[in-house]
Amino acid sequence: MSEHHLNDQEIVRREKMRQLKEKGIDPFGRAFKKDAYSKEILNRYEALDKAAIEAIPSSEKTFVIAGRVMTKRVMGKAGFFHLQDQEGQIQVYVKKDVVLEDAFNYFEHLDLGDIVGVEGYAFRTNHGEISIFATTITHLTKALRPLPSKFHGLEDKEERYRRRYVDLIMNPDSFEIARKRPKILKAMREYFDSIGCVEVETPVLTPILGGAAARPFVTHHNTLDMDFYLRIATELPLKRLIVGGFEGVYEIGRLFRNEGMSPKHNPEFTTIEAYIAYSDMQGMMVVIEDCLEYIAKQVNNSTETPWNDKVISLKGPFKRIHMVDAIKEAMGVDFYEVKSTEEALALADKHGVNVQKHQRSYGHIVNLFFEEFAESTLIQPTFVFGHPLEISPLAKIDDHDPRFTQRFELFIDGREYANAFSELNDPIDQRERFEDQVKEKEQGNAEASEMDVDYVEALEYGMPPTGGLGIGIDRLVMLLTNQETIREVILFPHMKHK
Repeated sequence: MSEHHLNDQEIVRREKMRQLKEKGIDPFGRAFKKDAYSKEILNRYEALDKAAIEAIPSSEKTFVIAGRVMTKRVMGKAGFFHLQDQEGQIQVYVKKDVVLEDAFNYFEHLDLGDIVGVEGYAFRTNHGEISIFATTITHLTKALRPLPSKFHGLEDKEERYRRRYVDLIMNPDSFEIARKRPKILKAMREYFDSIGCVEVETPVLTPILGGAAARPFVTHHNTLDMDFYLRIATELPLKRLIVGGFEGVYEIGRLFRNEGMSPKHNPEFTTIEAYIAYSDMQGMMVVIEDCLEYIAKQVNNSTETPWNDKVISLKGPFKRIHMVDAIKEAMGVDFYEVKSTEEALALADKHGVNVQKHQRSYGHIVNLFFEEFAESTLIQPTFVFGHPLEISPLAKIDDHDPRFTQRFELFIDGREYANAFSELNDPIDQRERFEDQVKEKEQGNAEASEMDVDYVEALEYGMPPTGGLGIGIDRLVMLLTNQETIREVILFPHMKHK
């Protein structure tokens, strides 16, 4: 940045940087060995009064801490500042005749945002605040830009996501979400490990589009002179591993979908997919119930989670309802009674449901009715099963009604959180379904799968009956942290250019 673009504060800070150099102090510091976090110190002395802390010998209450200066008050020959580290903030008291003149002069010239190290002992001030009485102060990093005075109002939303580092400094809530997300992932791994699943990794670059209905990102490999997709699902390679003899596998990983952005959608997002041999759709319901209950208890110490103005209970068992019954409950139309595509199209016309060219079939229309009328009525966790064949190219057919499949999705407050099936393991049926998807692609469905000949061949070697599931991790983090938008739970969401 050239000097003439700097504002007054930035000019002053650069001048202070030069003064540090003149005194032989590196403005950007060196390694510093700390031995405590703010929170540990506050917790340790929280229950003790002023006199009780004073009675402890100094050597037993001396700490070395480091962090960012967030507030500062100088009062003659003494002063206070708040130091913020990863665990929170603690007040530091600086007295001229203890730290000596040079260090006190340094303290007087500190800017908010500077990073310092402090050695000192714990005490309680006359106002009752547990603080550190500084004996030495070490300069660690000069901040050349001032921190904003406010960085959490509505007007700053976009800026907060663009400059997440400033958001994390200024907003304890954002920092807490960022720390809770890995706890959720850790609990999820613990759960799937505990039921005997093995964590694996599969390719992000894939030559064939499959495993979900979505528009892909396309990239090019120069040496091979081949186009690849960024994966839209991890399903097909994971099921190849079940063919190979693994009896339970899972992968937590990024998926990429080249689609619209919304409070619920980011072009790259994280899911877990798991496949368990000798199980089925019913088995996957139990796994999802147990998994979500376990994570909620581990992370929030409760299966009740506040969500907007509601409380969602993640205590199993969850409600189960067939998609056709959910439509009937929501708006009175009974699709069991509908016997032809013409009848379904007439109903769509009557209820103002828009049907695209590739959706002119019974199953697609059932799904459109569900999305339009039933989805938003499902508040507490609900397994909606019996998805139509046309929208479930990888699930087994329902034994009782071939129009439907052994598939379910988990809905909470009108949003989908998980998807699961009794996996299709009949290679002949699978090939036909891929062929149907290819026809849909030709009719203009940009989200249809492609023919994966190798996957069909894998099934010809024999895949045991298998249950499979996918859970959207970003949405789960949103639920467990009570955040309305996905951008709050992804550290670096994708943004339009300014």
